Amino acid sequence: RYCDQPEQFPGVAHFHTMRINQPGGKFYTTEFLKNLCDLWEFRGSGVTNMHGSTGDIIFIGTSTPQLEEIFYEMTHKLDQDLGGSGSNLRTPSDCIGAARCEYACYDTQALCYDLTQEYQDELHRPAFPYKFKFKFDGCPNCCVASIARSDLSFVGTWRDDIKIDQEAVAGYVGGEFPPNAGAHSGRDWGAFDIEKEVVGLCPTKCMKYEGGKLTINNKECTRCMHCINVMPRALHIGDDRGCSMLAGAKAPILDGAQMGSLLVPFIKVEEP
Repeated sequence: RYCDQPEQFPGVAHFHTMRINQPGGKFYTTEFLKNLCDLWEFRGSGVTNMHGSTGDIIFIGTSTPQLEEIFYEMTHKLDQDLGGSGSNLRTPSDCIGAARCEYACYDTQALCYDLTQEYQDELHRPAFPYKFKFKFDGCPNCCVASIARSDLSFVGTWRDDIKIDQEAVAGYVGGEFPPNAGAHSGRDWGAFDIEKEVVGLCPTKCMKYEGGKLTINNKECTRCMHCINVMPRALHIGDDRGCSMLAGAKAPILDGAQMGSLLVPFIKVEEP
């Protein structure tokens, strides 16, 4: 990025932005973050953007002579690559996955890393008419918003039934367990109402709570995760796990987010 009037604003005659490939699941050591910040303080503006909607680490503002110097230090000293930018494949982005989350239906980090290595050429040598994004969500909670923000999204899902622990369901109804894993603690919204907060909010109306027992018509379930999020002790994802693949999402400013179209309802995520 160049200033239109460099003679008036010499301090920002050049003000280039660099994308840095984020690690899988965005796991960092303190030392690595410090090295990144020290490098950018020395050779750039010191201003960073950690993981906006694109997913990358963003270094904001440096001059043309520093670009090659930064790239050399990133690759030779920090063992770190640049991310995708411009009209090409952008840096693939994944959620924290099975490393920390019990809902992960496949190893998001393994798949993200594998495809990042597979498409290195497309990441670094722009060849597309427009940007293209892969994103990897381990479950339908979509923590990296793949269904709305990537051209090809991988969303974890399962084919068998949601597992139900009826004793834990009774615990929620009786007030023994806080709903939403206690995320709403400190707010007095009254006693937990399973009909109002779970069954009534099911988008396909596939749940019933009768005679102290919760039942789910799994053939009608769209895996929205709402019931599981509200009662995580009582409900859990199935065991026959894989992912759905969707294509064509985009987020135009004027029209708003357009969701991806489901191409592959279910596929096992296995090597190779």
